[in-house]
Amino acid sequence: MWTREIFDTDVYHLIAAFIIYSMIGWLVESIYMSFCNKKLTNRGFGRGPFCPIYGFGGVIGYLVLRPLSENPVQLYLAGAFLATLFEFLVGKLMLRLFGEVWWDYNEKPCNYKGIICLESTIAWGFYAIIIVTFLHKRVLGLVDRYDMRVGIWVCRIVFLIVTADYLIKLMQIFNISLKEQKDRLMDAYEAFRARWY
Repeated sequence: MWTREIFDTDVYHLIAAFIIYSMIGWLVESIYMSFCNKKLTNRGFGRGPFCPIYGFGGVIGYLVLRPLSENPVQLYLAGAFLATLFEFLVGKLMLRLFGEVWWDYNEKPCNYKGIICLESTIAWGFYAIIIVTFLHKRVLGLVDRYDMRVGIWVCRIVFLIVTADYLIKLMQIFNISLKEQKDRLMDAYEAFRARWY
């Protein structure tokens, strides 16, 4: 699985790049929002330094926009449009699933329903240029510094930690307590045991 190629890149490099972009995106957004809020602000969904929207955006953006790397104007425009579309679709999905979007552009000029705004669209275009012409090569170079077997284990551990972090957050959002879940499992176990023993 890890060596299967998609768009001329193996799955291992795509997953590792996804993790790195998710962490870089969290860092950049947390720094920006901490500056705006004048206090430390964690912009991740969970407690950890991870924003998967940036992981998907970075990897998919690179794969889709790479053919435009020689034309910075087209790269900028396509990157700005596609990232804004992606942000809009994720926002609509979040509204449907959770009833809210975890960012709010209502105070920004030229926004649409607080989900997208001109300021972010302009920034996405510059991010596309940075990722395609500069950053992605550095990210892959960082991944290649380490033995693939070690990298695979690091990817697995990161996903395990992020999954646990997100499950805990989702349980908080939907008001599900761990004790209640444990009690339900124990009741189901006891009912099963009483029936079969």
